[in-house]
Amino acid sequence: MTQPLRIDDLDRDILKALMHDARIPYAEMAKRFNVSPATVHVRVEKMRASEIITGTEVVVNPKLLGYDVCCFIGINLNAARDYHSAIEKLKELDEVVEAYYTTGAYNIFVKLMCHSIEELQYVLIDKLQAIDEVQSTETLISLQNPISRNVKP
Repeated sequence: MTQPLRIDDLDRDILKALMHDARIPYAEMAKRFNVSPATVHVRVEKMRASEIITGTEVVVNPKLLGYDVCCFIGINLNAARDYHSAIEKLKELDEVVEAYYTTGAYNIFVKLMCHSIEELQYVLIDKLQAIDEVQSTETLISLQNPISRNVKP
């Protein structure tokens, strides 16, 4: 196993800047942090190579795309050995946007986004609960998302 990259204050400052605005130019960060643009470039590339930075993404507003229902579903499997096949089937459901293998009351915990309660009902009955490996589910509907942030570098 490789050792994780040790980051310093400059790396943390670069990460904070990129997390705030992933399109910020290296030259702007260099000026802000009193280093050369090449230094910023090298630091970013090292963090990419060590997988501290795993990508860049566009964050969309699901509400403006018509996704009005966000819910979390606890899934109990028939048996622990059903995990891998259940995950493969869950990956096929476009409505599933996140999935976690968990301890506690559920084997798998998923986040679903749907356009309406009617669509959620269809997804639950005709898609999710139709998966052979799923023994039972419990659905929690999100009323709002007051905190959504990344980890602090």
